Amino acid sequence: MLTYEDVLDAQERVSTVARHTPLEYSYAFSEMTGADVHLKLENFQRTGAFKIRGAMNRIETLSAADQAAGVVTASAGNHAQGVALAATRAGVDSKIVMPEHAPVSKVKATERYGGEVVLHGTDYSEAQSEAHRIEDAEGRTYVHAFDDEMVMAGQGTIGLEIVEDCPDLDTVIVPIGGGGLISGIATAVKAHDPDVRVIGVQAEGASSAAESLRRGEIYERDSVDTIADGIATRRIGDRTFEVLAERVDEVVTVDDESIAIALTYLLEREKALAEGAGAISLAALLSDAIEYEEGETVVPALCGGNIDLNVLTTVVMRGLVATGRYLRFRTILKDQPGALVALGEIIADHRANITAFHHDRTSRDVAMNDARVELEVETRGPDHVDELLSALRDHGYEVDIVNGYQMSV
Repeated sequence: MLTYEDVLDAQERVSTVARHTPLEYSYAFSEMTGADVHLKLENFQRTGAFKIRGAMNRIETLSAADQAAGVVTASAGNHAQGVALAATRAGVDSKIVMPEHAPVSKVKATERYGGEVVLHGTDYSEAQSEAHRIEDAEGRTYVHAFDDEMVMAGQGTIGLEIVEDCPDLDTVIVPIGGGGLISGIATAVKAHDPDVRVIGVQAEGASSAAESLRRGEIYERDSVDTIADGIATRRIGDRTFEVLAERVDEVVTVDDESIAIALTYLLEREKALAEGAGAISLAALLSDAIEYEEGETVVPALCGGNIDLNVLTTVVMRGLVATGRYLRFRTILKDQPGALVALGEIIADHRANITAFHHDRTSRDVAMNDARVELEVETRGPDHVDELLSALRDHGYEVDIVNGYQMSV
């Protein structure tokens, strides 16, 4: 099993390429939660994610013959970039298998770091199968994304940095995909202080770790479905399962809406960009998925910031909807002069801003003398949405919310 000494040994090798990333106190999230929140900004790491640490440690510990034969791996994106850069720095040829629907930004970044990208399969598991085929056919060394003790040890150097920068740590929250990151961090943190809580968090649509721990054996999902593509794995690893069972205190899950909210708040309050997998640790804290004491020192590990811009647009919009900052609704108006103006005046009186509208007088399910309108409105939060919807209904409008905060929530 992975040891603390493995993590310490990895530190020097990892430090040749990876940055010691900031650990910053968050006034905003401390005020929002009542905890003493410090963000581990691993999204500021080279390649935009923590994966460079484990990849560098693994490649540096290969024999000269294995390095000469080259490496191969499978990844949804961040491990791909880490292996590509680490291999290039070590003068090792790398071939990276990524799912066919991997974000374009991650594919291009992997190629820029010197890796040869092969697109194969619909998810990580299918990409991994192809990578193992290449391993056997070409004699390359497979660099596992998480189920490798040298990879886990490299990721654990984040834990060394956390306890160095925050010695009074009470709780660290760590994303879980395959379990390599949390295995390394838990090993480092628990060696520093066994009483520090290590809490793992997964997306509901990719939750295998919690069920595995409950069953006492590895549970593999049939499929995954989450905006947090960086942790969208069907199962955790055999080696990581052992470490999780011994050193992780709890594993929780959060839904995609909570992830979107956390990502949106990170952008707005901290001016920090995280991908879904990076924001999920903060999502666990903000959504009350974990219990904590007032003033407890909590470190959410923001493990990556490599988010595709198209995905970012969708996720931020989801976050705005969930936090009452955006509302789209339909209502029926009399098809006569001044009806739309009257509706607009109510919205303006309540200081909401119309960004778009659609007017439909031809639908068969609308009376001949009526018209349906759909409006998109910028709002300032749940209370503002409640105020606006109440005013519209008080004026006799029947409002059908298409996309937005619901008064009943």
